[in-house]
Amino acid sequence: MNTPMGILGERAGANPDGTKPAAGSAALALVGLHAGYGQIEVLHGISLSVDPGGVLAVLGANGAGKSTTVRALSGLITPTHGRVVIHGVDVTGAAPDALARLGVCVVPEGRGVFPRLSVEEHLRLISPNRASVREIQNRVYEQFPRLGERRRQLAGTMSGGEQQMLAMARAVALDNRVVVVDELSMGLAPRVVEQLYEHIRTLASTGVAVVVIEQFIHEILGLADHAVVLSQGTVVAEGVPSDIGETLEGLYLAAGPIRSHTDRTQ
Repeated sequence: MNTPMGILGERAGANPDGTKPAAGSAALALVGLHAGYGQIEVLHGISLSVDPGGVLAVLGANGAGKSTTVRALSGLITPTHGRVVIHGVDVTGAAPDALARLGVCVVPEGRGVFPRLSVEEHLRLISPNRASVREIQNRVYEQFPRLGERRRQLAGTMSGGEQQMLAMARAVALDNRVVVVDELSMGLAPRVVEQLYEHIRTLASTGVAVVVIEQFIHEILGLADHAVVLSQGTVVAEGVPSDIGETLEGLYLAAGPIRSHTDRTQ
């Protein structure tokens, strides 16, 4: 039986730019996933999936298991039970770099940029080779003109919104098939978040599957075509956003006031 790393190696070796998914297969599926830290289990058998070109919102209050979900599907922790499946390939236990070669891109919470590097230097870092640097720069600057204007500026001196654009650059620059965006809206003004959501819509329209992890619920429900609600490490509701509003209201009222972007300072 092939190990996850073996499967990834075969696929990468045979078709470096990614093989076509089987008809009807999900771009990403978590199947009965259990995961946690040491003896503490955080996820208790969650299942979710997103199709190519779909946008899935994973929602829940603090402590619901959202961050652990991101870590499990991105290879940062190994699930104790269940499976992580990318386009029909079981990749459970695969390392983050192997998943990246399969087209999985994670935009982390907190932006994850290098404050002492310029925009151009960040784009060089994500370029597979020198020949691709200009192509990647053109692609990113077309999507994010603001980054083109600040190409020589240090990331640490940029606004929060500009840093989030830079963090998302890898998602639009490379030929990814699954993009996971963790807490995109954190600390950003509503108008900036809406601009970033437009980029997510554009990305999904190209066939990329997008998973957006959020706790600020109002705007993301207008973006997603499917949503999953987590509570204490289990899926308590799922469906089209309009069908799960009452569940969300109940969960967030139990945990505290429902938060939206307008609850924060700009």
